[in-house]
Amino acid sequence: MLQQQTPPPATTPKGPPPPAARLARFLRRFVQRQPLGTVGAVIVGLLVLTALLAPLLAPYGPKQAEFDTYLPPGEGHLMGTDHLGRDILSRVIWGARLSLYVGLTSVALGITLGALWGMVTAYFGGWPDVLTQRLVDVLMGFPPIILALGLMAVLGQSVHNVIMALVILLTPTAARTMRSTVLGLKELAYVEAARAVGCSHWRVIFRHLVPNSLGTYIVLFTVNVAYAIVVEAALSFLGLGSPPDEPSWGGMLTAAMGSLERAPWIAFFPGLAISLVVFGLNLFGDAVRDVTDARLRGQMGGE
Repeated sequence: MLQQQTPPPATTPKGPPPPAARLARFLRRFVQRQPLGTVGAVIVGLLVLTALLAPLLAPYGPKQAEFDTYLPPGEGHLMGTDHLGRDILSRVIWGARLSLYVGLTSVALGITLGALWGMVTAYFGGWPDVLTQRLVDVLMGFPPIILALGLMAVLGQSVHNVIMALVILLTPTAARTMRSTVLGLKELAYVEAARAVGCSHWRVIFRHLVPNSLGTYIVLFTVNVAYAIVVEAALSFLGLGSPPDEPSWGGMLTAAMGSLERAPWIAFFPGLAISLVVFGLNLFGDAVRDVTDARLRGQMGGE
């Protein structure tokens, strides 16, 4: 008699991995393939934590001037004191909050406005596109620092005016970059298909063009945060940025100019903070640009 063979147990097909597993795999591959980007991400993370925890990390108030002047780094004042008797460590920590606030706010407003401007004008084309691009040419024709100085001379010295000046600087660059991206996207088949089935222009822009240009937007955002921090520091150094009593890294460098030989630590520590933050943001921005590149996305994203 023939024995009846038992059929193998049915196997259920594996579904897609959960989002947490996909994120963990992506982060692991990011660390492996982008070691310098990982270093930049760590520096950026430390900047964010320092800014958020400034009231807890700073041993003294940033404007508290009740110590001896020109104290060298040592016990009680790890970075010394300045010409007014303020603790430099506390001012550097609070300066991280000011720099991050100015950088993120100005970039979020400037890059977003410029991206929408470039997308809309590129999609519709015609005379509005030509007119707005000539305006972009005029704004980009000025050297950035000269334009920023002129704007601050008109607006006046304050943190919010620095943000406004940076928004005016960043918007034309974002508009020009996003316009070139959308000019290529709007000729693709899926945009033509959306038009053919009767989608409105705004639906095509926000349902198709915006998601597919998100990589360019992310790269513009990450790269320009470092640029905004440097411009803010430069304006404060020249006396046209944040008010002198605000804990700005650029303003601290200005205050140190008259005592470089007597107390070099007053300029060294805020200068070191600017260098480290810009270095980290540039490394992180380059890594993000590589990850969002369509030619490398398959390698970073997995199978």
